[in-house]
Amino acid sequence: MYRRRIMVVDDHPFFRSGLIKVLEQDTRLRVVAEAATGHEAVQRAAIHRPDLVVMDVQLPGVTGLQVAPVLRRQRPSLAVVFLSMYADDERLFAAIRAGAVGFLTKDSNPSAIVEAIHAVLNGQNLLQEAMLGRPGLAQRVLREVRALGDHRASAGDGDPTLGRGTGLSARELEVLDCLVMGRSNKEIGDALFITEQTVKNHMTSVLRKLQVDDRVSALRCAVIRGWAEIGPQPYAGGPRPLAGAELGLE
Repeated sequence: MYRRRIMVVDDHPFFRSGLIKVLEQDTRLRVVAEAATGHEAVQRAAIHRPDLVVMDVQLPGVTGLQVAPVLRRQRPSLAVVFLSMYADDERLFAAIRAGAVGFLTKDSNPSAIVEAIHAVLNGQNLLQEAMLGRPGLAQRVLREVRALGDHRASAGDGDPTLGRGTGLSARELEVLDCLVMGRSNKEIGDALFITEQTVKNHMTSVLRKLQVDDRVSALRCAVIRGWAEIGPQPYAGGPRPLAGAELGLE
């Protein structure tokens, strides 16, 4: 029997391992990869080619909301289900913009999580269904769709980054993620298995796309735009995310 391939992305090791155990109790599912950060998710999705990714919204460094569109550009058939502590309209709207088809709170019953995953794998869009009970969210999505249509009508092909995250390539997002985690060029190269010169080349492209002149400005831009999370807490297993004070944001 073919088991559907799942990747779990969450920076909390205990929650991640617990979720993996729950999923692997279902003989129809197979967890083929796990990751704690955005760049790990991009790397491992390319290698293991999952059918579905269950991903925390608030990853350290580049957020899950920015990672999801990159994963789906790499593998258009990939389904993304987000996890979060809260499920307010703002988070649901951001998840819809990121191309997710499901959104679950972390306190959900394990059986409900498994049931939701199977529903998504069978073609259901749980986020669209959630909009039926949230008129404000539905109206906001409708306005977004109309605005996107108007923009494309007035600008030809339109802005390919509008509503699709950062507009960075997969590798550029990986570099930005490592940068937010406080890594040097050498450490970024080691993490991504590329040379320092290649890191520098990608960094140049990131700076150009963000329209900034240096690394600190790139970090500030990513944080201000909501592409990356910062905080003083240490990140288990690697460099910590930079704090707001270090970027002049506090």
